[in-house]
Amino acid sequence: MLEASLFVDESGESGTQSKYYLLTLVLHEQLDDISQIIDLYESDLRAKGLPNIPLHTSPLMYSKDDYAGMDIQSRKRLLQSFFTMLQHMPIKYHTFSYKKSELRNGAALEAKMKRDVVNFIFDNLDYLQKFDKVKVYYDDGQQVVTKALHDAIEYALSTEAVMYKDGSPKDYRLAQAADLICTLELAALRFEANQTAKTYDRFFGTYGYFKKNWLKKIRKKLL
Repeated sequence: MLEASLFVDESGESGTQSKYYLLTLVLHEQLDDISQIIDLYESDLRAKGLPNIPLHTSPLMYSKDDYAGMDIQSRKRLLQSFFTMLQHMPIKYHTFSYKKSELRNGAALEAKMKRDVVNFIFDNLDYLQKFDKVKVYYDDGQQVVTKALHDAIEYALSTEAVMYKDGSPKDYRLAQAADLICTLELAALRFEANQTAKTYDRFFGTYGYFKKNWLKKIRKKLL
C-alpha cells in the first residue's frame, strides 16, 4: 500500500495584523525512510552541544518560548543544522502566498485558499492518485485553514483516500519542516518588498545571500 503524508503549516492570521498569509504543504512518500536523516541531525546537535528541541522558527528568531535566554549564535547554529537536515529530506512542497490588502476579509481568504488547493490537487492529480492513502497532518491552529483544507481535499480527492491526523509540530520533524519553509517563503516576500527587519538580516544575511544560500536550495524541492 502506497501512503503519503501531507504536513501543513501557515504563517499569518486571517485578520489585519499581518500583511501576508502563507499556507505551506509538505508532502512525504512514506516509503522514503527519513529516520537515518533525523538521527544524523540529532547526533549533530549533540556534537555541537545544542538542545534537541522541536524547531519553531519564529520563537527561535525572536528568542521566545523554548529559546528564551539562548544566545543568537546558538540559535543561528540550531537553525542552520535543521536546514541542513531539511535539504536531505525526500520531500516536496508547495506554498500559497496571499497579500492581505488584496482580500476583503477572512471569508475571501478562505475561499481563495480552497480554490488554490483544489487547483493544485488537480494539477498534480496523476501523482496524488497513485497513493492508496494521503494522511493530512495539521494542528488545527486556524479554523480558516482547517475548513479550506477539508473542503478542497474532500472535493478533489476521494474521501476514502484521506485521513486527518493531529500534526502538532512538537511531535513531527516534517511539521517543523513546514514551519521553516513557511518562514523562508515569507522572508522571500519581505526581502522582495524591502520590508525586512534586523532580525531577518541577522539570520539570513543580505537579500543576495538569502537567495543563494537559503531560498535557491529549498526551492529545489518545489512541487
